[in-house]
This record gives sequence, C-alpha cells and structure tokens, in this order.
Amino acid sequence: MTAPTIEPEHRTAATGKQGDEASLKVEGLWKIFGSGSDKIIGTPDADLTRKDLQTKTGCVMAVKDVSFEVAPGEVFVVMGLSGSGKSTLVRMLTRLIEPTAGSVRLGDDDITSADEKSLRDLRRKRVGMVFQHFGLLPHRQVIENVAFGLEVRGEDRAQRRGRAQEMVDLVGLSGYERSYPDQLSGGMQQRVGLARALASDPDVLLFDEPFSALDPLIRRDMQNEVIRLHHEVGKTMVFITHDLAEALKLGDRILIMRDGEVVQVGRPDEVVGAPADDYVKDFVSDVPKSHVLTLKWVMREAKPGEADGAPSLPSETIVREAARAVLAADGPVRVVEGDRVVGVVDDEDILRVVVAEEQES
Repeated sequence: MTAPTIEPEHRTAATGKQGDEASLKVEGLWKIFGSGSDKIIGTPDADLTRKDLQTKTGCVMAVKDVSFEVAPGEVFVVMGLSGSGKSTLVRMLTRLIEPTAGSVRLGDDDITSADEKSLRDLRRKRVGMVFQHFGLLPHRQVIENVAFGLEVRGEDRAQRRGRAQEMVDLVGLSGYERSYPDQLSGGMQQRVGLARALASDPDVLLFDEPFSALDPLIRRDMQNEVIRLHHEVGKTMVFITHDLAEALKLGDRILIMRDGEVVQVGRPDEVVGAPADDYVKDFVSDVPKSHVLTLKWVMREAKPGEADGAPSLPSETIVREAARAVLAADGPVRVVEGDRVVGVVDDEDILRVVVAEEQES
C-alpha cells in the first residue's frame, strides 16, 4: 500500500527553473564610470577595491564582471544595499546605461551589439520596465497611460484601448479608467505602471525597486500583487530591491551584490541555509528560518523500517508550512523527491528550528 502524501498548507519553496534555455543571459558585464575606464579591465587595477581604484584612476567601479542566467518564467531578484551596483546593472540590461564590457542576450538577440533601431524595437516590444518613480503622464487618464506604449508602437486606437482595458482589469483598477494619476494613491499609481508594462506583452519584466517609496502596508499589497500577476501571466521577471524580506518573498532565486560584485546566487533557502560568506550570513541572521528553509535542510536519514508506511511531504516544502502536518503525524514523515525517499522528519526536527528562532529573537 502506497503511503499517503500530505498536502502542505500553502505552497512549497520556489525553485529556479534552470534547465530551460535562458530568457536572459548576462556574461562578464562591467560598468566603470570615468575617463579611460575601458583600459582598466584586464589590468591589475581591475582588482583594486572600489575606493582604491577611484583614488588611483578617478574611475568608479559600479559593476564588476557579473554573469547570470534567468530561466523562462523565473522571478530573479537582484538585491544589495545602496551603492552595490544593482540599479546600474538593471539599466545595462536594456542599455539605458551602456556597459563598459560584457554581453546581454535576450533569447537569441544580443542586446549589447544591437543597433539603435533594433534596440528601440526591443525596448518597446520585448521588455517591460517598472521603476520606483511611476513616470505616469499627468495629463492623461489611466486608460491612456496604460495604452501609451502601444500608441508609440503605432497600434490603432481600438486595439490599444482594448488591450489597455484588459490590463486595467488584470491589475484591479476597473472603474478607474478615467481617473488621472494625481487622483490615485501611490499603490494605485504603481498598479498603472504594472498595467502599462504588461500591455505590450513583453518577454521580460524589469522592476527597479518599484515599491521603495510606498508605505509598508501598501508595499506588502503590491508584493502580493506581483506574485498574483506572475501566477496569472507567467512572465520572466528581474526584480531589484535592497530589502531582504522582499527578495525572499518574491524570488525563485536571489543574486546578492556588494560593491558591484556578485557575492552569492541561490534559492531563498540556499541563501539562508548556506550563506556564502560572513557578509551574507550577517544579512540573513535575523530571518525566521522556518519561513524560508525547506525540509531538506532539517531532515535526517531514516533508520531501517522507520519510514515504512509513513505519510510523505516533498523535500521543497517550507518548514513552517510542514509543521502542522508533521506535528499531527503519529511518527516520522517521509521526505520525498518524486518517488524517491530522501529522508525523514519528525516533531523534534521541526521544533529544533522553531526553538532556535525564539532563542535568537
């Protein structure tokens, strides 16, 4: 008789959808501001600290040799403190800032070698951008703001109005089509920005700290909105933030930057469970681990016969989500990956994480 599989209360941990051909591929991307910056790469000066490089050459190292891939449908979060280079990085993805060196590919297209016309078409049709400052046209109504990108593309009025209305409905602004931006709250204005970015049906959505200026409650609502929209439309997303909680909530994978360099790339549970260095360790020290770690981080090897007939949970189930089912079970719960048992977890394994959190708080 097959042991029952317990359905976790909410969801399992998100995983980066690696293995598919990348939607976005960044290789060896550099940005150095200042005269003669192109001559620094490949020399000993490139290995200087940011401060020492500026003192010696007058140049500022904003982004240093960054590489990563974003899989189709993945939410890829780039996070770091102010000055870490994350906003420069996202602007280089569409050459709003020109890279000093390196390449960016969107599918089969090389953005870094695109001519002006190709780059303009790419920005209009294949990439949607949402910034902290909404950039709405104050003299245009909501429906007109959402349709603006389609108007620039030359679509006829009926088509763009129909598409804009679909996006207004999608982001929950039905009934506000005729309102002007100054009649809306900050959260509602950002929803207009989301609708405008989605209207062109882009391959990739880029978010540059879009919720930083919003009040905490509105910010939480907008984070939930991004999650909902991602589930509904499945767009590949690159999300820039300085907020670790936001990164952990939204990201399938997280890239952490410091002084223009990549410190670590991994899933939320990997960043919290196995920080790459002391910098990341300090960053995640206050994170409630039961909210992020998955069962594979707390499971143990089963003793002979211990897992026979036991209920099971996927290894990617978040500890907090698994707690009720494990505590309610008569004995250990099997931890599985597909049809394979990879370990077991019991009350003590779950409580060990919870008690450790309480002692740290």
